[in-house]
Amino acid sequence: MAAWDLLVDRKDLRKAQIVPAQAPALADGEVRLEVERFSFTANNVTYGLMGDAFGYWTFFPAPDGLGRIPVWGFARVTESRTADAPVGLRLFGYLPMSTSFVMQLAKTRTGFVDRAPHRAELPPTYNAYNEAPADPLDDHRALLRPLLMTSFLLDDFLGEDGALTTLVLSSASSKTALGLAWFAKARGCEVIGLSSPANAKTIEGLGLYDKVLTYDEVGALKTKGPAAFVDFAGDRATTAKVHAALGEALTRSIIVGATHWEAGRDDAAIAGPTPTLFFAPDQIRKRMADWGPGEVETRFDAALRAFVADSPWLNLVQHEGQQGLTDAYHRVLEGRVRPQDGHIIRPA
Repeated sequence: MAAWDLLVDRKDLRKAQIVPAQAPALADGEVRLEVERFSFTANNVTYGLMGDAFGYWTFFPAPDGLGRIPVWGFARVTESRTADAPVGLRLFGYLPMSTSFVMQLAKTRTGFVDRAPHRAELPPTYNAYNEAPADPLDDHRALLRPLLMTSFLLDDFLGEDGALTTLVLSSASSKTALGLAWFAKARGCEVIGLSSPANAKTIEGLGLYDKVLTYDEVGALKTKGPAAFVDFAGDRATTAKVHAALGEALTRSIIVGATHWEAGRDDAAIAGPTPTLFFAPDQIRKRMADWGPGEVETRFDAALRAFVADSPWLNLVQHEGQQGLTDAYHRVLEGRVRPQDGHIIRPA
């Protein structure tokens, strides 16, 4: 099979193209991996939008002006020049949207890392690769591992604030918001979702939210007590409306994603608490120190399995090859994804 990559214009994510890829000879310490499957979600769109600010473009270098948006999934070593990573080793982690790629894999106490120089200063959370024997939940893991992990860590972070009784989530149809709603309701929080009219009825039917409002109804937003707004949409105008509606009841405002990436930025002043960015790797580092090595993954794995068992509504949509990836990419980028659907791509 000929090797290829999906490259995007870093200034306009709508401009994406499949291009032939080179397969250079390996140097000592390098391995070649064949990409088996990965998911593509609004979370990956956020990686592209924040690629320059957070270094996401650095993981998988591309020609000037172009980028390779990272995704989460499974890959297998097909050629190796290091004893640390033999042929056949199957890993889960951060991948490019490609048929294959090269890394300098090295073993650690808990898994593998890429020792390539361009990754040296990048967050270790995105540079960790775990051995991944086949599991019936592999498609769910490809889809949910990055999204539900963020939900898990967000809920853990917000749960430290004992005064909070309510969470208000924008882009309530996003998988990360749905996951946070599931976790927060389990510990007794009131959870209110904000959504487009097209998705509101579907989200209500999932039973994860106490109340679902459309963005036009934000002015009527009321809560039972101290509230946090968790913004997955990245639409500053909506944030301003939520802040105004909740007034003094709003004690926290957290920025997570940018699903409404085309809304642009509104420089209007926002009343109330200053919106602050939640960066999941910071919470992982904290809990690794608090709970000890491996405990974050152990607790999360149990949570993921429980979420899947409790989510019969979740529908996995399969895509194959170049055309399948291109279709899934534009569908997600343009917001043409049903809340219950998750897109899994197999490049080969």
